[in-house]
Amino acid sequence: MAISSIPRQTLLRLPVYLSYLKGLGENAPANISSAAVAEALNLGPVQVRKDLAYLPCTGRPKTGYVTAELIKALESFLGYDDVTNAIVVGAGKLGQALMGYSGFEHYGLHILAAFDSNPELSNQKCAGKPILSMDKLPDLCARLGVHIGILTVPASAAQQACDILVASGILAIWNFAPVRLSAPPGVLIQNENMASSLAVLSRHLAERFQ
Repeated sequence: MAISSIPRQTLLRLPVYLSYLKGLGENAPANISSAAVAEALNLGPVQVRKDLAYLPCTGRPKTGYVTAELIKALESFLGYDDVTNAIVVGAGKLGQALMGYSGFEHYGLHILAAFDSNPELSNQKCAGKPILSMDKLPDLCARLGVHIGILTVPASAAQQACDILVASGILAIWNFAPVRLSAPPGVLIQNENMASSLAVLSRHLAERFQ
């Protein structure tokens, strides 16, 4: 089953299930039910059962899922067991922070390099990974078959950078720029709007302290 055919909210919850199960460590039971997962994560058991139904493994009545098999199914389904190469465009503070985050490796994402239009950053390294000039981006993507781009440039430069990524064969863009991007059909753009998230947090605090 293609991931694109799965409801977005289900796709957002599956990594949460995986994180919980792996976090059990040595205390993980041999078998676990969807109801137990739901209770631990404060979710509805029916919802969890429906979400896990998209996986290529099934639970058994009374015994539930084999925990190790469920973890493996989640990792495989989400692509965490298959390393995917990515690049960063925009080697400022946010871009370099993402380059240095080792946790991406646990999710099957490997950042190869960053690209920036600032000549002072060219040929430097961050977390052992090169920062290259933008003119080298198309060649690297073509040679190494890179299809994921992480965009951390200012809003004013985001669309141009997006166009360069698309022209270089990038099929999925993780956009941290505070602007909506335009891309051809078949190119997925995942927006991370930190301003919106902060607004939600601030509103929550305002309501609590009214």
